[in-house]
Amino acid sequence: MKKIIIIGYGPAGISAAIYLKRAGIEPLVIGKDLGALEGYTDLVENFYGLAEPIPGKDLIRNGIQQAKNLGIEVITDSVISLKLEEDHFVVVTASKQYVSKSVLLTTGKTRQTMTRPGFVKYRGKGISMCATCDGYFYRRKKIAIIGCGAYMQHELEYLNRLSSDITVFTDGHELTCEVENPVIKEKIVKFVGTEKITHIETKNGSYPVEGVFIALGTPSSIEFASQLGVIVEKNNLVVDAEYQTNIKGLFAAGDIIGGKLQIAKAVYDGMNVADSIYKYLNEKK
Repeated sequence: MKKIIIIGYGPAGISAAIYLKRAGIEPLVIGKDLGALEGYTDLVENFYGLAEPIPGKDLIRNGIQQAKNLGIEVITDSVISLKLEEDHFVVVTASKQYVSKSVLLTTGKTRQTMTRPGFVKYRGKGISMCATCDGYFYRRKKIAIIGCGAYMQHELEYLNRLSSDITVFTDGHELTCEVENPVIKEKIVKFVGTEKITHIETKNGSYPVEGVFIALGTPSSIEFASQLGVIVEKNNLVVDAEYQTNIKGLFAAGDIIGGKLQIAKAVYDGMNVADSIYKYLNEKK
């Protein structure tokens, strides 16, 4: 069993990992992409110690390499689920499962949504971003799930317990996992309804639905937290002075807890949350 698993290897996650390592705790860091800075094309030049401006993605890669140079275990994989079982957490990735005494969420707020007509109108009115949060309301109903990879497959497994009438829409992408449900590969044109969503329209057809679940890419900290019942306010995870959520042993830092969305602030969070995690783990002995 790991002592601490850090989900996300941006500035907050890597900073926390480095401070924990220096305190004698071996963290496991799991990340999939470079977060908000991956598509940041401008140069970063307002961060301490940079004699010359640097692309944001290069700064993040340098941080990851710094952690690896210290002997920190850093894994590139998609985390698709976070569970709490008795006195430990279970982190499920696309390829493996890990168990830990504590977890730090630092994946930021990035989350793939959709820009098709009707998406915003029917979000919360039939369109949901979380199967485990809202699936119960659509038991025995006609459901659509949109996605094509491991995250979609994980959400679908849960929904299949609630309904026998579920169709997978890949929105024009190739399916990268195995499913037994009907699959529509056409690109989605728009979402249609009245008070609530009633149909998904593709290039060649119209499909009646009562509920739609979005499972594109990988889930963010908001989705992980929602699965466990973490308090969320204004799209931020609520933490106490120790960066701990209302779930004991589950910490959060960086953009996901609000405040200034700056690299310097994320690094500061990482340093502070490392101290809190260190104290928490020592108290559990």
